[in-house]
Amino acid sequence: MIYTALGDSITFGENASSFTKAYPQLAVSMASASGSGRMAGYVLAQPGWSTYDLLDAAVWQGSSMISSSAIVSVWIGGVDLANAALSALTSKQTLDPKPFVARYKQNLHAILTQIKNISHARILCCTQYNPFPSSPLAAKAISGLNQTTKEVARSYNAKVIPTHLWFEGKQSQLIYGYRKGKIEDALSGFLPIHPNDRGHHVIAKGLAPYLGTGKYA
Repeated sequence: MIYTALGDSITFGENASSFTKAYPQLAVSMASASGSGRMAGYVLAQPGWSTYDLLDAAVWQGSSMISSSAIVSVWIGGVDLANAALSALTSKQTLDPKPFVARYKQNLHAILTQIKNISHARILCCTQYNPFPSSPLAAKAISGLNQTTKEVARSYNAKVIPTHLWFEGKQSQLIYGYRKGKIEDALSGFLPIHPNDRGHHVIAKGLAPYLGTGKYA
């Protein structure tokens, strides 16, 4: 069975100590060890990819990979949010989540349509955890992002993976380079948003049951 993980820097494994410590490979290992059968994992992700970039890659780079997959997960939107938040901070304006959430919704629809058009894979849509829990604007924006993810996923009969719940209240332990949990932390030039090895392990442990043939399948 083939599992393909689509996403951005989180799925790519940015700030994990090695490729094998990133959640896609860990989840495959855990699912295989649980008796779900032999499984191969592939990743279509790059740091900095927005929803538009992932859509482009799914169409032009990953079609053969996706078409041969039994399970495809989609975890995207963090870059869309980060870009909007940083733009608001540098211009000293209030973050308005509506424009980027609308673009996210449109592109996520297109990504899931592409998957459905070329594959019979089960689709898993991951929610986004909040790397800036001390910033109320970030919480509001991510809540809107996740609500949109749930709405779009339901329209494609895709399973929603509640990743945000696994990180809630534990961000300081699970995020690489975590500082004060404020959007302003990103102004230093380093984005403290990616899981550390422990964070990737938490994601993999939560995701693995959805890759198997048990009650989550």
